[in-house]
Amino acid sequence: MMILKLVKEATAEAASISAWSAIWTFPSILISAFVIAWGAEAAQFLMSQGLALAILAWLQTLPEFAVEAVIAWEAGKDPAKTHLAIANFTGSLRLLVGLGWPMIYFVAAYFGWKRTRQFVTIRLEEEHSVEVFGLFLPLVYFVFVWWKGSLTVWDSIPLAGSYFLYLWILWKIPPKEETEESLEDLGTIPRKVLALQPPMRSIAIWSLFLVGGVILFFAAHPFLNSMLAISASLGVSTFVFVQWVAPFLSEFPEKLSAFYWARKVKTAPVALMNMVSSNINQWSVLSAMIPIIFAMSGGLRPLVFDEFQRQEILLTILQSFLGFLLLMNLELRLHEAAVLFIFWLIQFVVPASRHTMIWVYLAWCGIEIVRMMLERKAPPAWTGLRATMARRFS
Repeated sequence: MMILKLVKEATAEAASISAWSAIWTFPSILISAFVIAWGAEAAQFLMSQGLALAILAWLQTLPEFAVEAVIAWEAGKDPAKTHLAIANFTGSLRLLVGLGWPMIYFVAAYFGWKRTRQFVTIRLEEEHSVEVFGLFLPLVYFVFVWWKGSLTVWDSIPLAGSYFLYLWILWKIPPKEETEESLEDLGTIPRKVLALQPPMRSIAIWSLFLVGGVILFFAAHPFLNSMLAISASLGVSTFVFVQWVAPFLSEFPEKLSAFYWARKVKTAPVALMNMVSSNINQWSVLSAMIPIIFAMSGGLRPLVFDEFQRQEILLTILQSFLGFLLLMNLELRLHEAAVLFIFWLIQFVVPASRHTMIWVYLAWCGIEIVRMMLERKAPPAWTGLRATMARRFS
């Protein structure tokens, strides 16, 4: 497989070329993450915050798309490698929810504790309910994919359709109003950009997206290769490498920008929605891309899952569904972040616990559903979605 070939080639040069490339690629990734984040911060005053974060997620997940496309292409030539395509796909999603979401909370909690000596609660805005339910749509369809045990080109249509519906709703939401309080939460560069006159302001914002995207485009591949070489030289197994190491490195830019917002505490909801938007992106568009690349490489045939792969997919669905349920109150609290992290850590440290963790996730999802039913009122995310839709489509 191409990605494993790259690893083998890079391993031989890990002590020289790869190490030297890390010297310039790592700072480049840092710079690109901050530049794109500045663009998204300013863009929320020209378009809806959700749409700005969706654009941000697109740019940030380009490395993950590239890695998954390579693996899917090789799996099309050799169906025996399908498990690697599923490993990378499920691993990247589980990292986002099990490590990314909790780390955003813990970063915000750390800086919040330093200021107030109290644990913070990340409280989302009403319009963030669109992102919450944007995650729900592809999850529902993936239950059908899991049930039938295959992923086909035809599945790409509803999966991609759910994403474009999500983007269309975000496009209808108005941008944030420029108030003195909202501008104070911004960094120096976004504030200077918004101080420009309207024509120059738009040019500056799109320039930030463009410059950050170009830097990321040129730096992502050598950065990934240099990090993969180091991982391979440490003797990491192929499956663990494809499921955890490669996704972690390819998602590195989005984690950087998310933590940049999380440390400000006030903008922690933006950080969380950045990560949720990446989840939506991968559940819908990335998963829609896999069977298309697979068919282009090996002919019009579906990816058929064996029992092990179906368990991996089910575990990933349940983890994301639990994350969805926890955000239905438009909040993320300490114990919720801890649950997501501990559950992910168990399956990471003890891979054989996969079957047990499926039942654990299923049970916790049941507890959350019963809790919402006992409250005898609509969850805030549902009322928020209805209110947002009513304002924009009445």
